[in-house]
Amino acid sequence: MTDTADQAVERLRTALRDAGIVLPSLRVDPVTDVYGGRNTLVDLGSCNLEVASRLADVLAERAGG
Repeated sequence: MTDTADQAVERLRTALRDAGIVLPSLRVDPVTDVYGGRNTLVDLGSCNLEVASRLADVLAERAGG
C-alpha cells in the first residue's frame, strides 16, 4: 500500500494516539510536499520530555526490550 503523505501522517497519528502518545506538531513537511511523491518528508515536530519518554517506552516494548 502506498499512502499519500496526508494518509501516512493520519495513520501515524492514529497509531501513536492508540499507544497513548500525542505529537502535537506532527504534520507533512510543507516544503518537501511541494514536490510530492516519495521525497515528501513527515515532520514529527517537538515534544516534551514526558512524551519522548513514553515514545521510547512503547518502542522498547514493541522491540521486546
